[in-house]
Amino acid sequence: MSGFGYRVDGDTARKIEIKDALGCGAAMVWVHLSTTAEHAQAWLRDEAKLSEYIVEALTANETRPRCEAFDDGAYLNLRGRTEEPLDPSDMLASVRIWAEKGQIISVTRKHLLATDMVEHEVTKGQIRDPGDLITGFATAITADLDPVVADLGDDLDDCEQQLDTARVFELRRNVTRVRVESINYRRFLNPQRQALERLATLPGDWLGPDDRAHLAAAADRAARMAEELEAIRERSSLMHEALTDLRAEQLDQRGLVISIAAMVFLPLTFLTGLYGMNVEGLWFAKEPWAFDAIVGLCVLIAVGVTVYFVARRWFR
Repeated sequence: MSGFGYRVDGDTARKIEIKDALGCGAAMVWVHLSTTAEHAQAWLRDEAKLSEYIVEALTANETRPRCEAFDDGAYLNLRGRTEEPLDPSDMLASVRIWAEKGQIISVTRKHLLATDMVEHEVTKGQIRDPGDLITGFATAITADLDPVVADLGDDLDDCEQQLDTARVFELRRNVTRVRVESINYRRFLNPQRQALERLATLPGDWLGPDDRAHLAAAADRAARMAEELEAIRERSSLMHEALTDLRAEQLDQRGLVISIAAMVFLPLTFLTGLYGMNVEGLWFAKEPWAFDAIVGLCVLIAVGVTVYFVARRWFR
């Protein structure tokens, strides 16, 4: 079973084996499991002695951000970015956390980028209790997502600046991508904000006033990102409509050009078809100048029809 453990005593943090983490008498113990549900369930049930309800919550397949109080501890599920492949409809991986006084257990199936940031803070002695660790996860996840959300807004700004008929298909692909990503991120940020707000108000002496303040700040930051993602989603919808209208206008313009060309050649086609019949009685059919006369007449008709359309401004 992959993972690691940390023993924290004040400003000192020491990495230890998972099997030696429980019952080591440290001020705080952090056990992080990165494994499949079956291996994690066995350790959580047999070694950590957690209740069946907590074990199922920590190893559930489909999870959304939430927070629940249970006895003297709390269960928290957060979502963050990962570099491992995910389903396109589920772009954030989850970290499930069980926290109580002096002990915290986290479980992931995909490696979160925020985990490295939190582990770095632990080794530097900046995390001393479970409240600090949860705050570290919440802050790291929001800090990691913030530039991603900003990049989505920048991509949409670029699409708006490049709006023209020559790049309709490329812009529609980019706008659709931005819209899908914003919807996926927002789907988890809203409940994540609610989970952090609920955790900040839970009773318990293992959460200090500074932890609650930091959790509230992380919740506010998640709320701001959710609002920005909602604005990006609305802007991308309007942009998509504008591109659809632009494409329809482009098709109408091309159809107009084709119609005008057809109108120019319609009388010419009639005239040439008439004199192309192999019958007797056509006017001036035996005259040597008849061909030049018909060609000249066709040119005059084409010029006349074109001048008429230009005068009526059909080309605009």
